[in-house]
Amino acid sequence: MDKSIYVAMTGAKAAMQSQAIIAHNLANATSTGFRAVRQSLETAPVEGAGLPTRFNAVTLPESWDNSLGEYVQTGEILDIAVLGEGWIAVQDAQGEEAYTRAGDLHISRTGVLETAEGQVVLGTGGPVTLPPFNELVIKGDGRISIVPQGQTPNTIAEINVIKLVNPPAEDLVRYEDGLFRLRSGDVADVDPGVRVASGQLEGSNVNTTALLVDMIAAARNYELHVRTMQNAEENDQVATRLMRMNG
Repeated sequence: MDKSIYVAMTGAKAAMQSQAIIAHNLANATSTGFRAVRQSLETAPVEGAGLPTRFNAVTLPESWDNSLGEYVQTGEILDIAVLGEGWIAVQDAQGEEAYTRAGDLHISRTGVLETAEGQVVLGTGGPVTLPPFNELVIKGDGRISIVPQGQTPNTIAEINVIKLVNPPAEDLVRYEDGLFRLRSGDVADVDPGVRVASGQLEGSNVNTTALLVDMIAAARNYELHVRTMQNAEENDQVATRLMRMNG
């Protein structure tokens, strides 16, 4: 069998993976703080005998787009947006520290501050827990102050400080749960330079127009490789018939 069918197969597989990543990004075009996933490919020479013009398509580890999303005013006291670079520290499902840009927060029934996905927001010394309050303010440095329930507006109590970090982008790895973690497995230090804005949210950084163009290109690329595999199969069948006729 013509080995070009295997070369075309690697190209078709890479095109399918591209389509899956594009679909994932499009599905999160309206997700708060979402960072678009990127796919990278490279060519690798075919091992063994074969034409020097043939190369396999090799998929590299996924990366992500670190550009900022659009900021939207919401007016909600529990909505915060990280201004510029930086991350909000949260606790993942396994109780480990992770990082997100999604600042659409809410308070659980037990008074724990959580993200919309249910991850616990971390502060000084651990999870942020809020007692009943009349008013709440989240300041630019992540400090949370409240007017306790039943107290006068002049009675202001500082409850906690949201942990804000800013490790280098190249040190962060995106996981399937949408959270980011340090490649080393360590936890990031607090960065006092990170600022947040209350009453705002950062949207997804997905460029839907560009992704739709990429989806069309990936579909055509897949069709091209499938056609190449079909041609290789047809050539193999013709060669087999000729060998039988001359046998």
